[in-house]
Amino acid sequence: MNTESISHEGIVTKITDDELEIKILAQSACAACHAKSACGMGEQAEKILTVPRPKDKDFTLNQKVNVKMSIGQGNKAAVLAYLIPIMLLLAVLFTCLGLGLGEGLSALLGILALVPYYVVLYLRRDKLKQKFEYNVE
Repeated sequence: MNTESISHEGIVTKITDDELEIKILAQSACAACHAKSACGMGEQAEKILTVPRPKDKDFTLNQKVNVKMSIGQGNKAAVLAYLIPIMLLLAVLFTCLGLGLGEGLSALLGILALVPYYVVLYLRRDKLKQKFEYNVE
């Protein structure tokens, strides 16, 4: 894994044969973190993260763990979750405005254009899970 990484402390809340469910708690240090805009932890006090269970380690419920992801992967996640959707929305919005449609209809069509994007992301969630590597310590 890349030496540059984003790390969050969490608590194991669920254990299956293949996955761990970890509750991540945002800490006050998130406010000063240079990657806070990419990971989104500063927006909410608690998030649930499902990660593949490392086979070489044993975990127990309520165990404190550190979850790490490389900054490059965090940036890729931010692009998929934030940058592409806003670019799609703006492209549809300005195209519709350029075609002479009203502002309200253009905005609505811009928002509706996001639905297929998020449906495709949802349908490809298993493939996307394989592309993101977490290190649980």
